[in-house]
Amino acid sequence: MKLDLINCKPDEYYMSLAIKQSIIAAGEGEVPVGAIAVLNGEVIARSHNQIEILKDATAHAEILALTQASSFIGDWRLNEVTLYVTKEPCAMCAGAMVNCKLKKVVFGIKDPKYGAAGSTSLDVTNFSGSLHRVEVVAGVMEYECLNIFQEFFREIRNRKK
Repeated sequence: MKLDLINCKPDEYYMSLAIKQSIIAAGEGEVPVGAIAVLNGEVIARSHNQIEILKDATAHAEILALTQASSFIGDWRLNEVTLYVTKEPCAMCAGAMVNCKLKKVVFGIKDPKYGAAGSTSLDVTNFSGSLHRVEVVAGVMEYECLNIFQEFFREIRNRKK
C-alpha cells in the first residue's frame, strides 16, 4: 500500500502511521490493529496488537499505546492526547480511554460487532453516567484500514483450505 504523506491532513498522516503498525501486526500473525498516540503534534507512543505474541488477551494495540503514552508523560491522565487506531476500540479499550481521560480517539473502520465508540448501542466513550467523555472521530482512511483487515482474513481463510 502506497500512502501520499506529503499532501495529507494531520489525521490522515497519523492514521497512516497507525496503518503501518497494523501491517506489522499482520506480519506477526496478529489481527491487524495499529495505534499511535499523539501529543502536541508529536508521536509519543506506537503499538500494534500483540495478543498472540504475549499470550495476553489485554495486549490490544490501544492498551499498549495508552500505557506507553502514560509512561512518556509520567502521568496516567492523557487529557491532551489523541489516539489514532485502525479499528474502532472494543469495550475494554474504550473503557481504558475513559479512565485515562483521553482527549480524543480517531479510528478507521467501525466494528459493528464489538465496537464501543459509537457504532453500536454500547458507546463507552460517551456514556452518560461517566465523568469523562472521549471525543470520537470515525472513518479516517476507512478504505485503507478495511483493505488490510480483509486481506489478513482472506489469507487466513486461504491457509485453512
